[in-house]
Amino acid sequence: MDQHVNFPVDDQGRLRRRPLVADLVSKRGDALLVTGLGSATYDVAAAGDNDSNFYFWGGMGLTAMTGLGVAIAQPDRRVVVITGDGDMMMGIGSLATIAAAAPPNLAILVLDNERFGETGEQIGLSAGCTDMALMAKGAGFETTATLWTEEEIGALPDLLYKTPGPVFVVAKVAPGNDARVLPSTDGAYLTRRFRDAL
Repeated sequence: MDQHVNFPVDDQGRLRRRPLVADLVSKRGDALLVTGLGSATYDVAAAGDNDSNFYFWGGMGLTAMTGLGVAIAQPDRRVVVITGDGDMMMGIGSLATIAAAAPPNLAILVLDNERFGETGEQIGLSAGCTDMALMAKGAGFETTATLWTEEEIGALPDLLYKTPGPVFVVAKVAPGNDARVLPSTDGAYLTRRFRDAL
């Protein structure tokens, strides 16, 4: 039986990203994780480094498409992209390609703090009228969601790890960054390690 997890929130009731990601990573099973640059990578690494994590350094906007490639190449494995709102907005056109390919083993989680966290916490596009889940729906994703509360987050593990894909979920989280936990930044090493884990 699953145990209920109380996620810490900030003073405005918004979910804190790091505990949320740690809980999700603990439930991954044999899923392959592809993480976007910056905070998504730090959060997944803080939850425990794993050979089945592919940390995407320095390629803003390319994480979702990399996840698509992995999902196509590994049709018998669940592939979960964990990225931030800035990275996803940079590669928003990828949603149409992913929806057209329709990999049933791919889920995308956008950790949306409505900020560009890596460059100084500037207000991001999703803080205004931009609705990424609606954009994914318009691109052709059948399963999309925007989750705001702890109660809604309870559905997240099943959405990411069990629901037929492609799945697109935005989790609204508090701005701010926890201490950086840096995995290797050696791209050649990370690529070999990930390939060997397959």
